[in-house]
Amino acid sequence: MMATRAQQRTDRADPIRSGEQGRDFEFTSADFTRIRELIHRSAGISLSDHKRDMAYSRLARRLRARGLDSFRQYLDLLEAENDPAEWEAFTNALTTNLTAFFREAHHFPILADFVARRAQPVSVWCSAASTGEEPYSIAMTLIEALGESAARQATVLATDIDTQVLAKAEAGMYQFDQVKHLSQERLKRFFLKGTGPHAGMVKVRPQVRAMVRFEQLNLTDRDYQLRTQFDAIFCRNVMIYFDKPTQAQVLGRFEPLMKSGGLLFAGHSENFTYVTQAFRLRGQTVYELTRDAAGARAPARAAATASSTPTSGVTV
Repeated sequence: MMATRAQQRTDRADPIRSGEQGRDFEFTSADFTRIRELIHRSAGISLSDHKRDMAYSRLARRLRARGLDSFRQYLDLLEAENDPAEWEAFTNALTTNLTAFFREAHHFPILADFVARRAQPVSVWCSAASTGEEPYSIAMTLIEALGESAARQATVLATDIDTQVLAKAEAGMYQFDQVKHLSQERLKRFFLKGTGPHAGMVKVRPQVRAMVRFEQLNLTDRDYQLRTQFDAIFCRNVMIYFDKPTQAQVLGRFEPLMKSGGLLFAGHSENFTYVTQAFRLRGQTVYELTRDAAGARAPARAAATASSTPTSGVTV
C-alpha cells in the first residue's frame, strides 16, 4: 500500500525543476504530456520538450481567466465541456505567430515572375496568414507583377487556425517599425500613414486589402471546404510544427487544390523532398507540382468524394 501511494504521488507531481520556482500553479510532467497529446490531436502540432515553459506561461493565463487552481482542472474542463470557444483559446495560446512583411524575400521575385506567365486571373493561398504581413506581401507582389488592373482580378486567400491573429490581419493596421525596412516606393504605394490618435501606425491601402480574403482553417482538418484551385500555395514555417505523417497528410490535401504546374513555397528550414512525391524541388524552398500529380489529382479527388461519409456535419 505504501509503495502504491508513493507511486500516486509521483504521478501527481514531479520535483520542481530549475526555473520553475515561484510559479502560480503546479505543472507536472503528466500535465505537459497531456497538453502535447491534446494539441497534436486538435491541431496536428508536435510540441517538443523545450516548449514546456512556453506551454506553462501561455496556458496559465487561461487558468486565471477561468478561475481554476490547477492544470489538471483546466485540462479536465477542456475535455469535459468540449466548448469550441475554449478549444479555440487553447489552440491560440499554443501557436506561434512570427512573421514580417516580405519575410524570406527571395520568394517574392520568384512569385512575381511566375504569375506574370500564368493564365489570368491568378489565385494564391497563404495557408498560415498570422497577423497578415505575408498575405499582404503576396498581394503587393501581384500588383507589382501584373499591374493594378490585372491584380484587381487576382485573389489571395489567407487562412490561419488562430482567430486572434486573423482579426489583426483583417484590420490591416501595423506599427511603423514593422514596415520601416520597406522601400519608400512601397510605403507610398501600399500604405496609408496614420495621423492623430493613429500616429506611428500605417494601414494597408484599400486596393491591397480588397485582394485578400481571410478565413479560419485548420490544416489538419480532413476537408478544407475549398472548391477552387490555386496557382501557388504559401505554407511557410508551419510544417516544422508537424510530425512527418501529418506533413504528408497536409501535402496530400494541397495536391488537388493546385493548378497544373503550381508552386508551393516552404519555410527556410523545411524540406518536403522525402515526405511526398507529388512535388519536386524547383529552387530554394520552392516546390513545383509534378506532372504526374497534376494528371492524377482529379481522379483522386473524385474517388475521395465518392468514398466519403458525413461525420459531425463535415464531409470527410
